Amino acid sequence: MSARENSIVADMSLAPAGHLKIDWASAHMPVLNRIRKQFEQEQPFKGLKVSICLHLEAKTAYLAKVVQAGGAEVTITGSNPLSTQDDVCAALVEDGITVFAKYNPDPEEFKSLIVRALESKPDLIIDDGSDFATILHGERPDLLVNIRGGAEETTTGITRLKALEKEGTLKLPMVAVNDAYCKYLFDNRYGTGQSAFDGIMRTTNLMIAGKNVVIVGYGWCGKGLAMRAKGLGANVIVTEVDAIKAVEAHMDGFTVLPMIEAAKIGEIFVTVTGNKDVIRGEHYDVIRDGAILCNAGHFDVEVNKPELAERSTGKRTVRHNIEEYQLKDGRKVYLLAEGRLVNLAAGDGHPAEIMDTTFALQALSLKYVNDNYQSMGAKVANVPYELDEQVARYKLESLGIGIDTLTEAQKKYQDSWS
Repeated sequence: MSARENSIVADMSLAPAGHLKIDWASAHMPVLNRIRKQFEQEQPFKGLKVSICLHLEAKTAYLAKVVQAGGAEVTITGSNPLSTQDDVCAALVEDGITVFAKYNPDPEEFKSLIVRALESKPDLIIDDGSDFATILHGERPDLLVNIRGGAEETTTGITRLKALEKEGTLKLPMVAVNDAYCKYLFDNRYGTGQSAFDGIMRTTNLMIAGKNVVIVGYGWCGKGLAMRAKGLGANVIVTEVDAIKAVEAHMDGFTVLPMIEAAKIGEIFVTVTGNKDVIRGEHYDVIRDGAILCNAGHFDVEVNKPELAERSTGKRTVRHNIEEYQLKDGRKVYLLAEGRLVNLAAGDGHPAEIMDTTFALQALSLKYVNDNYQSMGAKVANVPYELDEQVARYKLESLGIGIDTLTEAQKKYQDSWS
């Protein structure tokens, strides 16, 4: 059955617009272009099936095409119902990639589309938030049979995989792409910082400068958000549960408060913890009138929506991707993109130049798994430093930047104890 016959997408007539988006992204992804040329020559995935579960927009689409160029039969699905772009899906189908994805399906259909991508019986997977892994280790262990291993994109996904590994129930090797230097230093920090505020600003059409912006969580994504908020002129407040990260935020020049205090003064809140209920009932009881809530973590559980609804007399959509909750005492609270990833559900995600290095890591990690899966064991593995450095060197070359190298005498000095 052909990709067109097998795929489930919203509208194939949108394909021309999708091709333009993919072409624009690929023109700004020189590292991935270089890897594509290598894959075309080496055919590392010849005869193999690869299933991908990622935010399905133009940059992800180009990663799928690079894997396809390496000889794979590729199937792809979306990792978030609001980040899928229907025109990009249609374009991929025209390019011979099987797609199971639509923008904003209901929860049951969304899950069924992910399962369909696994029912293609892949040899390798690329996962986001462990959406694939959760289904494989829960409801459909029968689909594990052919899978050699895969690569995981996110902090949330790695947390879930490590929980499986700790239990002794992880059934396949997974490379923690999120933990690679070229992922968290650049993607998590600069990518999340820019793309989240892009989503917030285009959705609200409001100023950032002069506002009290609360960043909930000070991991690498939180650091990037705080840096960008400061650059836009905001008064930045950080909330944390980790004492070391709280000290770091303080020394970086930000106000550190518990959420119960930040709620009283914050005007824009961005959650990025990977945990649930970080903004919840007790905070809604004191939250500032007109507060804007949004999330940049993988799942829509960081802002507790049921407890917000319980305290509200009504809800209405005041702009696309903005829901206004009317609290019982007359205050209003605004939730962006249903509490889903604001940078993708209300924007286009990370810049192409950022995803260039991240998806280069994904492509090379997938090849690494295929080459080494028999000796890796069922565990969460780090990206080999050599691959991390290779991506960084490719990036420097694409920017026309040269760096120094150690002399033989320097290498000897470094390696000697005396």
